[in-house]
Amino acid sequence: MNEVRILILGTGGMANSHVEGFKEAPGARVVAGIDTNQERLDAFLKKHDIPHGFTSIADALAWGEFDAVSNVTPDSVHHMTTLPLLAAHKHVLCEKPLAVNHHDAVEMAERAAAAGVVNMVNLTYRNGAALIEANRLIQEGVIGEVRHFEASYLQSWLTQPAWGEWSTESQWLWRLSTAHGSNGVLGDVGVHILDFATYAANSAVSNISCRLQTFHKAENDKIGEYVLDANDSAVMNVRLDNGAIGVVHTTRFASGHMNDLTLKIYGTKGGLEVVDKMGHSALRGCIGADLKTAEWKDLPIGKVDTNYVRFVKAIQNDLPVLPDFARGAALQKVLDQAVASNAQGGVDLAI
Repeated sequence: MNEVRILILGTGGMANSHVEGFKEAPGARVVAGIDTNQERLDAFLKKHDIPHGFTSIADALAWGEFDAVSNVTPDSVHHMTTLPLLAAHKHVLCEKPLAVNHHDAVEMAERAAAAGVVNMVNLTYRNGAALIEANRLIQEGVIGEVRHFEASYLQSWLTQPAWGEWSTESQWLWRLSTAHGSNGVLGDVGVHILDFATYAANSAVSNISCRLQTFHKAENDKIGEYVLDANDSAVMNVRLDNGAIGVVHTTRFASGHMNDLTLKIYGTKGGLEVVDKMGHSALRGCIGADLKTAEWKDLPIGKVDTNYVRFVKAIQNDLPVLPDFARGAALQKVLDQAVASNAQGGVDLAI
């Protein structure tokens, strides 16, 4: 099996998950890290016993002893940091969202295609066994024609400190400030639940209307240098290309929900419910004879590789892998239209 040498770009909190993920990928080896903050970089390299570190992409490329990059930088710099890597024909796994606007995301997808490299967006929940099984059942027509759905991604870290104190820790504060590159809960996890719902339904979004809300959280809505102006809740009414309609919503104020994704999807022959709570997924269905009694039953699901394993396997076998940058660009267009819809009072907009 070919060894794949991985470089981690950005060494903040999520980068630790990437390193641990690649440890589970046969043939993968993390060989270097990049961060503009030397102190943070040194601590990261020491923690994971990574031999090489750089404070710039240019220096890392001059060294060149790596095959692929895991881009874990803040959302606002995904575009500028990924382009030179693609130009150097490095494979790239990029954190979501792919970019902060559709134009930049399209450029990234086009450059990746032209470079002929493996490119993937780290949409973690796309790779849940329950969701993949739901997609298979829907493609096979088990629930008939999809008519209606409701999808939610609920977090509560603005109501309690289970993951840390958001009001004092920069790893959370930046997510609340547009000046620090955040598109709020819509860009942070709204991209996940949109992908979750449309992948299961096997259909893209054709129209969207959206309302975003930012809630008062601190005196003068500011903590230190962080102006807390990014959206905290998002509610979207969505129409799909297949004619189905549904509601997609997400918030950081869902008291009692730590990190819960739920999709309920209904067709002419049955319904499915997909739940992912803190990484544990489950699938229930009401199909066939159970429709008459409205009885829901647990459905079997298999095991699937993580995105990290799939990314490495794609490189080793010279094969494409989903969700790719093209998917990331398509989702970004929906997010851009959601923001535009909110700015116009929630008007319905075509994608």
